[in-house]
Amino acid sequence: MTTTTHAPLTRTDARALVAPFYDALNRPTTKDVAALVNRCASPEWRSFSAEGVSKGREEFIKQLGGFGKALPDLTWTVQEVLVDGDRIVVRSDVTGTPAADFMGVPHGGRSFRMMAIDIHTVKDGLLVTAFHVEDWAGALRQLAGK
Repeated sequence: MTTTTHAPLTRTDARALVAPFYDALNRPTTKDVAALVNRCASPEWRSFSAEGVSKGREEFIKQLGGFGKALPDLTWTVQEVLVDGDRIVVRSDVTGTPAADFMGVPHGGRSFRMMAIDIHTVKDGLLVTAFHVEDWAGALRQLAGK
């Protein structure tokens, strides 16, 4: 029996691997989101939300287009990257200003700031899953002025 050993994932490696993913999240209508996501995520990649909703790579790319139109200045700033075996945990600061009504909140010109936590799993040098939590409820309260 032959076993393959891989060098442990370093924080530097992890940051480089997820960089295209977070680049795709920033002002997504201004770039080739599909090329960025495809560079770092396997064709079988799945995204899982806190609500248990799962989507594939192509669905995610399409969703980013919608978010980019709704939030033209969407900015996803990586604050911290942690590594544990084949897992990469990313804590981000997310900001944006809707261009129109957003998630049921009337357009008022307000911006939001929220935290996001993502747990990525790596296999063969590519992301294969992402489990993520964002504080959209807090963002909507800010947009509503509450």
